[in-house]
This record gives sequence, structure tokens and C-alpha cells, in this order.
Amino acid sequence: MCRKAFPLLFLMLLTCSEARAQRIVFWNVENLFDCNDDSLKDDQQFLPEGSYRWTRGRYWKKLDNLSKTIAAIAGDDAWPMIVGMCEVENDTCLRDLTRRSPLRMARYAYIHEEGPDVRGIDVAMLYDSTQFQLLGHEAVRIPSAELGYRPTRDILHAWGQCPSVPDTLHLVVVHLPSRAGSGREGTEHRRLAVKTLCDLLDELAGKKVLLMGDFNAEPTDKIFRSINQRMKSLVPQEKKELRRAQGTYFFRNVWGFLDHILVSPSMLGFVEKSVTVGKFPLLLNEQGTPNRTFQGPVYKGGISDHLPIWVDLLSK
Repeated sequence: MCRKAFPLLFLMLLTCSEARAQRIVFWNVENLFDCNDDSLKDDQQFLPEGSYRWTRGRYWKKLDNLSKTIAAIAGDDAWPMIVGMCEVENDTCLRDLTRRSPLRMARYAYIHEEGPDVRGIDVAMLYDSTQFQLLGHEAVRIPSAELGYRPTRDILHAWGQCPSVPDTLHLVVVHLPSRAGSGREGTEHRRLAVKTLCDLLDELAGKKVLLMGDFNAEPTDKIFRSINQRMKSLVPQEKKELRRAQGTYFFRNVWGFLDHILVSPSMLGFVEKSVTVGKFPLLLNEQGTPNRTFQGPVYKGGISDHLPIWVDLLSK
């Protein structure tokens, strides 16, 4: 693991106690696996002897780069209050990220519940306890296996209090089933996941809710019809806006918005009107597209195949 002195930015953030940006981030961190075999999960590819040759050196390099990116998102203000994440294997990865990587200086706490995904990847959340007082959390199970589908990631629901929002702020993190080669069965599985999500949103009706995640869907996808009846999207919606904004994911020479942040109607007065996409140089390759960790089983040495997005709460 690289133990070089981290940029001065980290020391600046440590001393920042007054200005609070109240920034909420979401990021698909692309296959954040540890290097240990979990006998209950299909993680053999991400072992030193596996097909991806996932060594401890590569693992710690990824953690260091995740740390640098979160610091870059912070800028010269406070640490992001919340960092929602997906494609995280387990508690070990989060403990190493928050306690043993350069990000330890931020003193993040985290939330993670082991889900039923076959590969073992889950959603998770980092939070700055000096900005966000956690009151509780739950993992909401999508009943995939009961209906004959491959088990998928749980929905993470956490709630707490922060200075910028009166009452309780509810945070929901999702990673919906993939579209790749899904066919009709995959489409029905995604509908089941959206129904489970909408049932949760109905339970939270009238409350201040921020929903974020990798939906594996563009803003124009049919799955958003029911979601948009309950929530307001903060990503571009029109084709011209989408082309100008590019997106968070690059596939087959086309940019797309697969990652989204949405808020309930009661949250509209407490949050910026649109998301920011993190197009930092360290996240991009020479072609200006996401500098991914892997292209298939080929190690590319980058950070993630998705770019992070964030939104700031408005100071009151």
C-alpha cells in the first residue's frame, strides 16, 4: 500500500469546522472486492489467483484512488456529508477504506448490510457524523428468489438529522438489476425491483426523501414512470440537456446517465436543482471517458467505470 503523504487538502479539510457544504454523493465504485475468498459468494474471480488477478497491491491502489476522489469532491470545504456507494463487497472493504486508507483522516462512519447478491456486491453509505446524526437504517429485500429470479442487491434506507433539513432526512440507496442480456425475464425482474422501491417510497410519502443509485437505466427508461410519480429527478431529462451533460457511464461510444439522484416534493426547497458530475482528470483516461479498473478481465488500472454525482443541500 502506498503510504506517501496525502495532499494538503486533507489537512485543510480536517480543520474546517464552520462551513458545511452538506454535500450528498453517489458513486458506483466498480467491483470493490477484497482479496479474500468468501465461501458463500461467487467471488473467485477477484482473488490473487482468480481470472482477474486481484492482488492486494491492486486493491490498495483502488482504495487510495477512491480516497483521492472523495477529497476532490470535497474541494476546499467540508467533507461530503453522505457518500452512497454500490458494488461494494463487504464490511472489510469499507473498514479498510475508512480506517486504513488516506480517507481515515475524514473519520467517516459507514452503513452496510450483507445482501443476497450471488457475487456478493452490495450498496453502502459513508456518513460524516459531525454533519449527519444517524437515527436508524434498514435493508429492504427485493423478493427476487421467491419469484424465481437471481437474487439481487438490497435497497438501503437510512434516516437521520442534519442542519440543512428540518425534520428527518431519509436516504435511499439502490442498485437495480442490470439490463445486460436480460431479455423478458430481466425486464420483469427490474419491474419487481422498482415495485419494491416504490412501495418503500409510498411508506415515506410526505417525508423528506433523497433517493440515489445506479438504476441501470437512462432518464427516459420506462422504469422511471412510476418512480417519477413520487420523486423529482435532479439529472437532465431532455435529449439536448443529456447530450450537453454527457453522463456518468460510457458504453459502446455513447455517454449515458445510469446514475441518478431524485428527491421527494417536500425536499425541493432544500436541495440544488441539478446534480454535478465528477469529471476529474484522475477519473478519466486519455480519451476523456471513465478510467475503469477492468475492461472485461483485463486490468486497466483505473478507479471506476462510472463517474460520481453529487448535489448540495441549501443552507438555511
